[in-house]
Amino acid sequence: MHAESFKRLCFVLAVFISASMAHGATLYVSKLGDNTDGASWEKGFSTIQAALDAVPDDSGGHRIVIRPDTYLEANLFPAFKGAKENYNVLESDFTGIERSGKTGHAIIDSSDPERGLKAVDWWSPFKANPEFSGIGWDRWIVRGIYATGADAGLFWDLPPKIEPFTVVVEDSVGIGRAFGGGVAHFLARAEEPIVFRRCVLWCLDWWGDAAGAYVRAENASMPDIADITFEDCTLVGPDNALQSGNPGFETYSRVKLKNSRLISLNFSQPRGTPGSGIIHATIHGKFLHTDIEDCTLMGYTVFGAKEGTIAYTTKGSVRAYVQFEQAVPKGMTTLGSWPADTFQSLLPPQPATRQPALSREDYEIPNMVEVSPVIWKDKPVLLAGVRPVSGGTAEDYRLEIRDVESQAVLATFGTGFGLCSAFVHDDTFHAFASRFADGTWNDVTAFSSRDLKKWEQNVVVVQQSEHLFNSSVCKGLSEFVMAYETDDPSYPPFTIKFALSTDLKTWTKVPNAIFGKDRYTACPWIHFENNQYHMIYLERRAPLWRFESYIARSKDLMDWEVSRANPVLAAMGDDEGINASDVDVVEWDGRTYVYFNVGDQMTWGKVKRAVFPGTMSRFLGSFYEY
Repeated sequence: MHAESFKRLCFVLAVFISASMAHGATLYVSKLGDNTDGASWEKGFSTIQAALDAVPDDSGGHRIVIRPDTYLEANLFPAFKGAKENYNVLESDFTGIERSGKTGHAIIDSSDPERGLKAVDWWSPFKANPEFSGIGWDRWIVRGIYATGADAGLFWDLPPKIEPFTVVVEDSVGIGRAFGGGVAHFLARAEEPIVFRRCVLWCLDWWGDAAGAYVRAENASMPDIADITFEDCTLVGPDNALQSGNPGFETYSRVKLKNSRLISLNFSQPRGTPGSGIIHATIHGKFLHTDIEDCTLMGYTVFGAKEGTIAYTTKGSVRAYVQFEQAVPKGMTTLGSWPADTFQSLLPPQPATRQPALSREDYEIPNMVEVSPVIWKDKPVLLAGVRPVSGGTAEDYRLEIRDVESQAVLATFGTGFGLCSAFVHDDTFHAFASRFADGTWNDVTAFSSRDLKKWEQNVVVVQQSEHLFNSSVCKGLSEFVMAYETDDPSYPPFTIKFALSTDLKTWTKVPNAIFGKDRYTACPWIHFENNQYHMIYLERRAPLWRFESYIARSKDLMDWEVSRANPVLAAMGDDEGINASDVDVVEWDGRTYVYFNVGDQMTWGKVKRAVFPGTMSRFLGSFYEY
C-alpha cells in the first residue's frame, strides 16, 4: 500500500474509533423534550443550536444526537471545535438505535417558514459570511442530516481567513440553491482528509456558482493527494455536478471521486443552451484536478472550464452517458443506453419504519370534519357532526348517527351542536358535543338514548372565561373521565382540561389537570388501557401551518409521557393537505380503526380511515416500544 494511502486509512480508523470510544458529553435534541439541559430525550433541547451552544469545551469527543424531525433553523455554529483524533459528532438517530422513537434524517430546514426557499447569499444551515468563518465546525462528524431550504446545504465556508479544516459527512442529504455540499476557502490536512461518504447532494440553480458539490481549496500548487473525497455519493445539478474555482482566484484544488454518481440534468443540443460540464472549473482548468474511480457520469459533456482543460485520472470502471455528439475523455467508457440505476440514485435512501404502520384504507367521507366510531348493538356506527366549514346559523349544525360503510343515517338529533364524540355504556348511547352560538363553541352538553329515538340532554361542563370545543370520554378504573378542549386565555390556544363522573351525568372538573400549558394541543381522544390513560391530540408544528396528531399517556391525568414515536398521524399525499386531526379510534373484530380529518384547517376537510392490524392494546402500546 502507498505510504500516503496508509496514512489516510489510519486517519479514517482513528476517527471511527474516537467517535465510538470518546468520553465527552452526549446532548440530546428533541422537539418533545422539555428544553432544559439536553441530558436525555425527556430533557432534550428543542433546537439544534441550543445543543451546539451547550458543547462544554474543546477537548472533543462530544456528541449531539437529534431525534428525527424537521428543525427550522439556519446559520448553526458550535461553541467549540472538535479535537485531533477525538472529533465531535452531530447525528440523527437515523436507525432508531438511540431509542428516540423515530427513524430517519434530522431535517435542518432553513426555509422562510411562510414563504419557502431562502435563496440568499450566505444563508445556510451552517453559519459563514465574509466576516464570520465556519471554522468552528473543524473536526466534526456529521451523520444522518438532511440540510435544505437555503442557498447551500451541507456546505462549509471559511471566508475571512484561510485555515486548515476537516469535516466528515456521512449518510446525509444536502440541497441548496447554489450548492448541495462542499467546502470553500480552506487548507486540507493530508492526514485528516475531508470526506463525504454515502451522501446525496443537490443544487437547484444553473447560474453562476452552482453545483451539486463545490470545492475551493487554497493551495499554492496542485497537491499530490486530494483535498476532499466524495465516496459513494450522488452529486446532482441542473448544469454542474461538481464545480471548483471562482473568478479572481488562482489557487489549486484536487478532488477525489470514488464509487459515485455525478449527474448534470442539462442534456441540451449544441444549438440550444448546452451544459458547461458535469465537472466544471469556473476559472482556468489547470486549477482543478479530479481523480475518478469507479464512477458513472451523466450530462451534456464531461468536462468544462472557462479556459484550458481540467486534469484528471481514472481508475477502475468510469462510465459516461453524454449527449451523443459529445466526445468522452480517454479512460472513460461511453454508455449508449440510459443508466437507470444511476438515475435512481437521485433519491436519498429511506430508513425502515420503527413501528407497524397504520395503513390508510380506501375510505372517505367528504365535507366532514369530525366523526366518532363506537360499537352499538354489536355493530360499528359513527357519530357525525354535520356542519359548515365555518359560520352559518345554529340550524346548520346537527348530530347524526350513521352506518359505517353505507353512511345511511340511523338517527338525527342535537340541532345547533357539533364537535362531538360518542361513548356506549350499559346499552346506552352517549354523545358529547359543544353548542354553536355567537360564532363560536360553548359548554359541553351530554345526550343519551337507549333506542336512538328518544334523547335526554343536559349541560355537563360549563365554560368559565373561555370557550369549549372538542371533548372525549372513557371509562377509567373507578370513574368516567372526560378530556375537553378549551381556549382558556391563561394558556396557549388550545389546551386540554379534564373532568370526572361516576354516572355520566354529573361531572366535576379536575383542578390543575391541564395538558398543553406551553403549546398548542387540541382535539383530544382519550382511552383507558393497561392501567393508564392514553390520549391522542393535535399539535401544530409551529411556525409552520401544519397539524399532526400525537399520543401521550398518564396514570393520574397530571403527569403525561409524550411518546417519542410521535406523530401517530401526519398528512400524507396530495389529497390530505396539511392536517391530520380529530382522531377517534375503535376496535372491531381484532383490528383497530383510526378515523381522522384531513384538509387545510380553514376552508376544506374530509374524513379518512386507517387500520392497525391488531387490538387497541397493541396499537397504543406500540408507541412506547422504543
